[in-house]
Amino acid sequence: MSALPTSGGRVIAGRYELSTLIGQGGMGQVWTAYDQRLDRRVAVKLLRPDRVAGAEADELRRRFLRECRVTAQVDHPGLVTVHDAGTEGDGPSSLLYLVMQYIDGSDLADHLAEHDPYPWQWAVSVAAQLCAVLSAVHAVPIVHRDLKPRNVMVKKDGTVTVLDLGVASVMDTDTTRLTHTGSPIGTPAYMAPEQAMGGAVGPYTDLYALGVLLHELLSGDVPFAGTTALGILHRHLYEAPLPVRRLRPEVPEPLENLVLRLLAKDPQHRPASAQRTYEELLPLLPGRGVPTGRPLDPTRPFLRPHAPWPDRAVTPAPQPAGAAIQGVQDERPDVAVAVDEVKRLLGEGRITQAVDILGAILPAAAAQHGEHSPVVRTLRKQYAATLMDDGQYRRALPELRRLADERAAEAGHADPASLQFRYEAAQCLEALGEPAAALAEYRALLPYYENQYATTDLRLALEVRRRIGQLLLAVGDRGAAHETLVRLLHDSERLHGPGHPFPAEVRRTLQWLGQVRG
Repeated sequence: MSALPTSGGRVIAGRYELSTLIGQGGMGQVWTAYDQRLDRRVAVKLLRPDRVAGAEADELRRRFLRECRVTAQVDHPGLVTVHDAGTEGDGPSSLLYLVMQYIDGSDLADHLAEHDPYPWQWAVSVAAQLCAVLSAVHAVPIVHRDLKPRNVMVKKDGTVTVLDLGVASVMDTDTTRLTHTGSPIGTPAYMAPEQAMGGAVGPYTDLYALGVLLHELLSGDVPFAGTTALGILHRHLYEAPLPVRRLRPEVPEPLENLVLRLLAKDPQHRPASAQRTYEELLPLLPGRGVPTGRPLDPTRPFLRPHAPWPDRAVTPAPQPAGAAIQGVQDERPDVAVAVDEVKRLLGEGRITQAVDILGAILPAAAAQHGEHSPVVRTLRKQYAATLMDDGQYRRALPELRRLADERAAEAGHADPASLQFRYEAAQCLEALGEPAAALAEYRALLPYYENQYATTDLRLALEVRRRIGQLLLAVGDRGAAHETLVRLLHDSERLHGPGHPFPAEVRRTLQWLGQVRG
């Protein structure tokens, strides 16, 4: 990629001196930069909230910083390291900045263009490394949402690094919402059918994008191209991909079959996980031996140093931080002091530390006050809420289910607090990439909300119905999704009025569905 004009020495956050513009788009720019404090080269991404979110700029900033924090917690050699993130400037024209490790290599799109045809062994090696990365991030859980060659770097030693993890989700104010233009978040050529229809996304969405990328490496082109985004998305929904062996007979048949399953329209027909996909690629990887000396050869790393984490990995409970408060370090920590410290940390946005302290003091609080005491119940509520805010859905889910069951046993299954815990548990299932389980939970909740007469409960019922519609799209039941959303539009217009953002968004989704289905 040719260098673009320099910035004239602009400094971001008082330390990152911008050097050369290496990429730009409608949402922002990417620069090479110099970290004056640590004397090193870095990459800086600048984003303009006002260009993508309009009145939701403040929400975008909040989500951006949260996603950067969650992303920074993922430790894997195939992910670009996040060094810093924040806001530069004041007012509506302020910038969001993300400071990342500078990667010396070639992005996968350029790498493909320079090697025609792309050796199928290279394609397998790239895909296997991407599976290792996806397996790690899906266990968090994070969904990339925009996996494509421009977001993959091949370093000189042949290792692959994934860029922009979490950034695509930040650009969307909800995992399933469309942009203000009525189009789904992502790149049309690599977009899964459920993503194109505005449905819920999950790990299965990234696996589809991996299938598109692998098809492109093997054939030289994406499986579905077109002159318009709508035309491309329509082909994703309704056309079968061309088997790659018709274009490259030397491609092994098991590899062709894997690509076709990754490109399945129904997420349930794709491989179960990135881990399973890796295992299918494993027999096709180069045999053990001395790697080639050529730079940018993606077969070089395969003495299997980066095999993915075990499938459906359970995030281990963290130990109390070394700098934890004195009360937490004692055998019998002072619960009151710890609670005050948690409040202070949450006020400063230090959510990960707050989670650690809450997890550490719960056993002591239970011993001191009793397992079912109001103090312990309050701490557990805060613990579950903080886990969710920190993106630790896998750990939050059992806590929420336990709270829901206990509250229901005390006050009945229609108790608002119990319903709220179940609702948040369904959100966790959705975030963990389990759309069928999330759909079942939302459907079980809906009658309770619809039987309430308070306006707040009716609004919750509408939101549950919206999520049901989007999950129906995610599991491929487009007819039921369309019927659900049509009824939702009518009822939300009666409650809010036709000009309210909620029915307006449902209307855009239905219009988009009608265009794509047509």
